[in-house]
Amino acid sequence: MRSMQSGRSLLGALVALAGAAAAWADASPAPVTVAYGRLAFAPCTLAQAGQAQTVPARCATLQVPEDRSSANSRKIELALAWVPSTAKTPARDPVVMLAGGPGQSALEAFPSVYPALREVLRQRHVLLVDQRGVGRSNPLQCPGTLNDEALRLLETAGVDEARRLTTDCLQELGLDVDVRAYTTSAYIADLEDVRRALGIAQFNLVGVSYGTRVGLEYLRRHPASVRTVVLDSVVPPSLSLGNEHARNLEAAVDAQFARCTADAECTKRFGSPRERLDDLLQRLRQDPQRVTYRDPLTNEQREDEFTDAALAAVVRFHSYAPQLFGMLPMLLAEAASGQFGNLMAQSRMLEQLIGEQISVPLQLSVMCTEDAPGMRVDPADVGTLLGTEFVDYTLAQCAVWPRGTMPKDFHDAVQSDLPVLLLSGELDPVTPPRYADEVQRTLPNSRHFVFRGQGHSVLGVGCGPRLVAEFIAAADAKALDGSCLDQLQYSPPFAGSYGWDP
Repeated sequence: MRSMQSGRSLLGALVALAGAAAAWADASPAPVTVAYGRLAFAPCTLAQAGQAQTVPARCATLQVPEDRSSANSRKIELALAWVPSTAKTPARDPVVMLAGGPGQSALEAFPSVYPALREVLRQRHVLLVDQRGVGRSNPLQCPGTLNDEALRLLETAGVDEARRLTTDCLQELGLDVDVRAYTTSAYIADLEDVRRALGIAQFNLVGVSYGTRVGLEYLRRHPASVRTVVLDSVVPPSLSLGNEHARNLEAAVDAQFARCTADAECTKRFGSPRERLDDLLQRLRQDPQRVTYRDPLTNEQREDEFTDAALAAVVRFHSYAPQLFGMLPMLLAEAASGQFGNLMAQSRMLEQLIGEQISVPLQLSVMCTEDAPGMRVDPADVGTLLGTEFVDYTLAQCAVWPRGTMPKDFHDAVQSDLPVLLLSGELDPVTPPRYADEVQRTLPNSRHFVFRGQGHSVLGVGCGPRLVAEFIAAADAKALDGSCLDQLQYSPPFAGSYGWDP
């Protein structure tokens, strides 16, 4: 039920604390409105729930038809944000950041990505466009049905409840909303309308996770509108999202637990984390635990039930960021001795920080159109952390959620001679490096860097920001010197509650 990109949010929140005020301190006061093309942008502030980081920007809206196949379609508004470059004479072709999900708001996600694009902003403006159905772009919302409480219950309620809540969500949205019109293809058309409205000849695309699907599809449909493309945590067009989630997660979790197994002190203190995890999952299936703990965000004392599904979710989302995954051997050892408070607090924090960032209705509109037709339940996934539930639930929901249309070649490989930079985390639990390898085969002017010991979304790691900025400036992936990535090290497991050993 959760997105591909959202597990990275916790690490982004930690990085974002560094702040961006200094970068803007010398900038001249912005006028009340600034015209770009035929759109007027007014000052605004970009912020994300749960983060201290904010970024000053200029915001505007653009009306587009909801149903592009109908001349009489109602209009919806897209939300845009223009983050000004710090250069005296910025390049004419801006960078467009394409957020993950599907279902994540680009405007809300940008503060956590800002440090990774600081070098880019020294050369170019950054443009953000909330995908239709998300954030401020005519959001699809079902607060009375597909809310956080309902999604938590779905972890154990089963596919019938998923189908019922999805039906209720459609009724809550009402007859005026055509959910079939909220697909990746519709977003591509919206982005091209934005480019024309701004009077910009070409975009530099930076896509993260699901945003790489958007970037590749935009490159396929509008190659003349593209100068360069950066794909971080790559989703190949051939993939039906969900089919390999369980397999990829198992591989990443085992590889990250191996860091503890190979560390004599970690093994001595915490034993085999994989064995502890499997034992705890079995125990919790039979006997969920009532846990008293302090809410990590409000510090209030709470009591909740900790289940096997909650434990699997904690492990899954920590696997997105190996720096955080390092604490799991310690937390699992605590839980094995009956102390579930810290794991419960982690579960609560994930629920609060991540649950607000993804639009489930938009996710359904995208996945039911583009992924569900190719989704299959794999018996080999039974007994894994994720199991078959993601596919089971998605297919159940898509049985009642209306499907849009997609081009016949939507899942074909994208072929292009334009410069493309591909980035992968070695330990990514959802978009492993082999996905970027597949995409690269039909992109002869491309380069693929794998970040040692890293998880999902890596453009902000190590020298990543510099490599991305150099690539966009020169539009030449093959000339990049990626030797700086050799300095990346594996994150060691926590030795105790204070963190890593010196």
